[in-house]
Amino acid sequence: MKLSELKQSGHWPTLLSAFLYFDISFMAWVSLGPLMAYIAREMNIPIEQKLTLVAIPVLSGAILRIPLGILADTIGSKLTGALGQSIVAAACAAVWLFGLRNPTDVAFFGAVLGLGGASFAVALPQASRWYPPRLQGVVMGIAGAGNMGVVLDTLFAPSIAEHFGWRGVYAALLVPMLAILAFYIFVVKDAPGSIKRIPLAKYGELLLDPDSRWFMFFYFVTFGGFVGLASALPLYFVSQFHATPVAAGLMVSMIVFFGSTFRPVGGAIADRIGGVKSLSAMFMVVAACYFAVAMLPVGPAPATGGWPLLALPPIAWLAVLLFSMGALCLGMGNGAVFQLLPQRFRNEVGVMTGLVGFAGGLGGFFLAKALATSKGVTGGFMAGFLFFAVLALLGVAGLTFVKRRWRTTWGAVSGARI
Repeated sequence: MKLSELKQSGHWPTLLSAFLYFDISFMAWVSLGPLMAYIAREMNIPIEQKLTLVAIPVLSGAILRIPLGILADTIGSKLTGALGQSIVAAACAAVWLFGLRNPTDVAFFGAVLGLGGASFAVALPQASRWYPPRLQGVVMGIAGAGNMGVVLDTLFAPSIAEHFGWRGVYAALLVPMLAILAFYIFVVKDAPGSIKRIPLAKYGELLLDPDSRWFMFFYFVTFGGFVGLASALPLYFVSQFHATPVAAGLMVSMIVFFGSTFRPVGGAIADRIGGVKSLSAMFMVVAACYFAVAMLPVGPAPATGGWPLLALPPIAWLAVLLFSMGALCLGMGNGAVFQLLPQRFRNEVGVMTGLVGFAGGLGGFFLAKALATSKGVTGGFMAGFLFFAVLALLGVAGLTFVKRRWRTTWGAVSGARI
């Protein structure tokens, strides 16, 4: 596949716009994760409640994906995307100007940030509808790679908060947010025939299809794992290895970089060798990484404060390595899922993106909440990571169960590798 094919086969300005829209929306969506240490310091919030609060935007994003997808099908992706970006920008501006007074305010703000996560149901079908089946893996991978916004969050947000306060992060975020909104409005185009009202009954009809539920489960594990880790890991590294918030943010930025940048690679690999084969291998690696992370002991505490990046104990860097391997496979798994999805549900890609995106966001909430519950009940994170390791193995079992039927039915009709 050559890049010239993308330019000749579809509408590359819309693909670029969808990527940027998803990128900046993702930055806003997961912004509470790297900032929670600073916000909680003002409000004296315990670790379990911190993890719950960073999970709220993830849950909200999951819930809002279906109505936002319906709205995009009804009035068009362009108008829906512009409205969603405007609301999130207004919320960030309000927090910059007026701050947050208590955990209830944080929870409400997190619920509004969920609109950023719901952008998934707009941006991905907006790009997908312009391209043929043979390019779906790489196209959906490029559009979905907007989740690299979390890399920028974790890389820069703690440092900005150290110098200008955590509210200053939202002032800085507004600059690219408004610039991308203007670019999006100017260049993006809805694909011909993409605006059509889809009844709610269609969602119920698709939910009755066992294939839709399998796709939802696979994305629950892959995207849920990625966004759940992006939200919870800054607090995990502070609690488990006594890192400073800045050091924790830098470590998480290294980890999520692999998950976000390798999403298109996962789609391209799936285009070449088949989504089922590639996704099965990725699930196996993810399960192994989760199991290994669950067994890591608590790191030594410094005499005062937290460990800066270059003084972190070796056990913390081992965790970074394991999480990076897992995040890389989760990111490629996201691309593999969306290489398969448009082949099976070509005429319902908008509805299915909403359903599968909902499941992915729900998976992110459950991962963060599982870690919070594990920490609160057992005093450690082992149980939470073991739970998701088992889910990854169930993903392998599920793919083994469906692969023959998929390859001999809709896979044979699509003409692409599955």
